[in-house]
Amino acid sequence: MVCLSEIEIRERMDLLASSWKFKNHVIEREFIFKDFTQAFAFMNSVALIAEKLNHHPNWSNVYNKVMIALSTHDAGGLTELDFTFAKEVDKLFILA
Repeated sequence: MVCLSEIEIRERMDLLASSWKFKNHVIEREFIFKDFTQAFAFMNSVALIAEKLNHHPNWSNVYNKVMIALSTHDAGGLTELDFTFAKEVDKLFILA
């Protein structure tokens, strides 16, 4: 898998929800829910996306907040797969 250039990353960032941030070769976003139960249910659904894509995020959860950070470790940076994952998570969050 090939890392995206800075220009390619910026182009793809424009296609994501504005809550995604690019820094230090990672894209990340914080998701906020009503309570822990909703946050945990969201994480379960994201886990299914991760398995489907065989691409697993760095993430954390504190009560009603879920932070997801994406990069492709094997490639040493951001790849198309990270943006595919982010788009899937954005769709899921809209439904939550």
